[in-house]
Amino acid sequence: MEISELGEFGLIERLAKDIKTKNESTIKGIGDDCAILAPTEGMRTVVTTDLLMEGVHFDLTYVPLRHLGYKAVMVNLSDIFAMNARPKQLTVSLAISSKFKVEDIEEIYAGMRLACEKWGVDIVGGDTTASLTGLAISITAIGEARSEDLVLRSGAKPTDLICVSGNLGAAYMGLQLLEREKVIYNDQVEQARKSGSKEQMELLREAQPDFSGREYILERQLKPEARGDIIEALQKAGIHPTSMMDISDGLSSELMHICKQSQTGCRIYEERLPLDYQTAAMAEELNMNVSTCALNGGEDYELVFTVPLAMNDAVSALEDIRVIGYITEPEKGQALISRDGGEHELKAQGWNPLKS
Repeated sequence: MEISELGEFGLIERLAKDIKTKNESTIKGIGDDCAILAPTEGMRTVVTTDLLMEGVHFDLTYVPLRHLGYKAVMVNLSDIFAMNARPKQLTVSLAISSKFKVEDIEEIYAGMRLACEKWGVDIVGGDTTASLTGLAISITAIGEARSEDLVLRSGAKPTDLICVSGNLGAAYMGLQLLEREKVIYNDQVEQARKSGSKEQMELLREAQPDFSGREYILERQLKPEARGDIIEALQKAGIHPTSMMDISDGLSSELMHICKQSQTGCRIYEERLPLDYQTAAMAEELNMNVSTCALNGGEDYELVFTVPLAMNDAVSALEDIRVIGYITEPEKGQALISRDGGEHELKAQGWNPLKS
């Protein structure tokens, strides 16, 4: 169905029909000029916004629309969790080009609803408009936490331990694999076009790349998970981080943000970087340094956080968390200790959305 057949309000009504609110703090969701939220007594509100642009943040050549909707929500929820807060509501705004049909937008929303259902988040509003240049998705997520529970980037102290959840570099390797297969496919299409063979073109339309044995790194790129489970585990263990960020632009970049805001230095150990086997195998296949991928790849949406040295045993006992280094005095700078004992300055070489 053409979107123009429904119009803006018809599209919103169709997308909103299956959305039910779950949080007591959501008084009124979609349907009025504004959503109505009730602040929870004793809680602080946190707000984050992310904008995803077609051709910059995602490529619809290989990103399914449902996965795109899921990821768009998860990257926002990741920011909320990185504040040690709990997500409650979000708004969704879409700029849609004429190549999309109503069913395409429903697919995006289906992915969004799945992500929201996982963490009990209400979609309470948003906007839709036309786009001349492709698809744009803007999401604002709202969360809450007690003031004493909130964790900023600025709280790290010398001797604090640096910890990360999960493993690093997998999403970047998944992206490299997808981009490689896209180039191969486009080259085959161009060759078929030049040859004028209709039979070859038909075969190409049905062709699919072989991703067997690489499913994990593809999932990390196409369907990332916000680590709310780590926040719950830390709370259950009685561990309150002194600083925290989610790893969206690369570990090096995020650590440098923490050090700048906390006015500290840091040391991390290459041998302590958590890596998945598929990540290492893909890096070797592409002749890339796997540690560089882990430090600078981005889009992992894991958590990097610091805890007091006295918490070493408690945090080391938690599943899927690894201590990778420690915070230092600021004059010592930020450095990686390589496997051979060498010291190398950390550099922010990760994702930069404003770089051409």
